[in-house]
Amino acid sequence: MQNNTFSTLFVGQNLIRLSAVDSTNNFLKMMVSNSEPLPEGTVIMADNQFAGRGQQENAWYSEPGLNLTFSIFLKPAFLPINKQFMLNIAVSNAINKALGHFVRDGVKVKWPNDIYYKGRKIGGVLIENSISGTAFKSSIVGIGLNVNQQKFDVEKTNVATSLYEILQHDVNLIELLAEVCGCIESEYLKLKTGNYNSLMKYYLENLYKFNKLGLYRQNGEVFEATLTGITEAGQLILFTSGKERIYNFKEVEFLKD
Repeated sequence: MQNNTFSTLFVGQNLIRLSAVDSTNNFLKMMVSNSEPLPEGTVIMADNQFAGRGQQENAWYSEPGLNLTFSIFLKPAFLPINKQFMLNIAVSNAINKALGHFVRDGVKVKWPNDIYYKGRKIGGVLIENSISGTAFKSSIVGIGLNVNQQKFDVEKTNVATSLYEILQHDVNLIELLAEVCGCIESEYLKLKTGNYNSLMKYYLENLYKFNKLGLYRQNGEVFEATLTGITEAGQLILFTSGKERIYNFKEVEFLKD
């Protein structure tokens, strides 16, 4: 389905809306593998994504027709491989800004790629990169946002929320998608100019638990630490026991306050 209502140059201009699919990322990967030229910025949106995935193959469940589940096709050949986490930062910043048009404050990015509202998860990002040699071939950016869902699994009610729960009214999914696509395009173009410092600055300013003392767990051991930064490679920097330590994905776990 072609879309002409988005005020963007390319992100979302080619919008394909599916009634149901296992995963929008998988569908987009299949399209790319068919080797037909695919316009950069192509968006695959699904009303029902029944096998969505988060980081490390974690499942992402979304009630059909009520939330945003979509993937964007990008070709960041300009980005050095050692700075691939900067794409994650640009996308996270964009989602934060887009949600800021609906919610005044309280939206934070939880490292490495969750979106939180006042300590509860409202969305997540899964970026899958295709690399050829020493250059990016393409990136598929999968995004899930809880929008109009009112009920969550009992074990998730204390950790998940939605725009409906926050605002107490429905949000038009296409309007929200257009806002997110516009913000992603803007942040992506900043990334293209190599404006890493400003992207990182905004990311840190809106990072969950940044410069705050919190509880963390590593290998079953709970410890106190202050989140002091993120490396360009996307590692977490924690100040604990009088010195800074660096952690890779899944090496350390945030504990709820």
